[in-house]
Amino acid sequence: MNDLWEYLAVATVVALGALAVLVGLVRGRGGRTKGLPPDVGSRPGAGEPGDGIPPAPGERDVHDTGGGVAVEEREPGTSRLEHPDSARGRLARLRERLSRSNTAIGAALLALLSRSGLDDAAWEEVEDTLLQADLGVEATDELVASLRTRVRVEGETDVETVRGWLRADLLKLVDPSMDRRVAGARVGGRPAVVLVVGVNGTGKTTTVGKLARVLIAENKDVVLGAADTFRAAAADQLQTWGERVGVVTIRSDREGADPASVAFDAVAAAAEMESDVVLIDTAGRLHNKVGLMDELGKVKRVIEKRSPIDEVLLVLDATTGQNGMRQAEVFAEAVDITGIVLTKLDGTAKGGIVVNVQRRLGVPVKLVGLGEGADDLAPFDPAAFVDAIVG
Repeated sequence: MNDLWEYLAVATVVALGALAVLVGLVRGRGGRTKGLPPDVGSRPGAGEPGDGIPPAPGERDVHDTGGGVAVEEREPGTSRLEHPDSARGRLARLRERLSRSNTAIGAALLALLSRSGLDDAAWEEVEDTLLQADLGVEATDELVASLRTRVRVEGETDVETVRGWLRADLLKLVDPSMDRRVAGARVGGRPAVVLVVGVNGTGKTTTVGKLARVLIAENKDVVLGAADTFRAAAADQLQTWGERVGVVTIRSDREGADPASVAFDAVAAAAEMESDVVLIDTAGRLHNKVGLMDELGKVKRVIEKRSPIDEVLLVLDATTGQNGMRQAEVFAEAVDITGIVLTKLDGTAKGGIVVNVQRRLGVPVKLVGLGEGADDLAPFDPAAFVDAIVG
């Protein structure tokens, strides 16, 4: 009898152990779906697997969306997210930053134009000053002709009068009537698509990260696409910018992947997440210029199979002068540029490139980089720009 009870006790223990293992396996299978947090099924509005919903606070997840593209999800629980300055607040710094670099232009012009008895030699100095500021030959000729007419007709040469003339004529050249809005809101029930192009060294990837901060400050839901797959550090750099403000980055899990595929997946992911805007960073250098332009054209065509492109921003280094202008013309031939971002404008006395590039391309300068800080990208304000030059 004792042996029988011993056998029953052992059998009971074994049965209970097997039941515990079985329950554990069932819970393990149902506890997590690939690409989604463990509790996604219990959260309001939870979606199906692969719907792009970010993980719950404190969690991090990476999942494959197909084609070797990984989604690096936002990570609000492991670090405190930054709160970017509002774009409106940045405008207050625009005049101060620009005045530090461009006042020399205005001072030289005012000194020349305030002379009594301006002769041809003095007017040549005025032209030289404007050309050195990269205003361009055509715009320089127009400005000098207008000022010469005013001086001849009015006969006034005091500093304040000349400053008023100079301000009015420069503002006309900068053209405040151009539409400088950047696409950042949903269009017809889909995310706005912004393609950012430019050669390496102009601050293109950094500009994409800073633009994300501008949009986040305006309460926009942003997705980043790391389509610069030919520069090893580009995707990591862009992802870091995104993580600082809780923005999802779509990137390839291997170097040298097809940029067009990454761009396509970024747009598709943004649509699934119902985001406001997706910003696509692109390569700025391949083996040769022709290859780069062909690749950009392909990226554009592939994106347009999924969604129209609402904005193509060309990033230019304001210090490069005529080299920058040639870059702009080459890019304009490959993709339809809708706006210009001028970086390093705070460190140059060549602010005339604003007028020059607008005239050559027929599109507005929309954003300017004013420094190295994370929130030093600001909307371009024509009046503030001109006031910074003339003082």
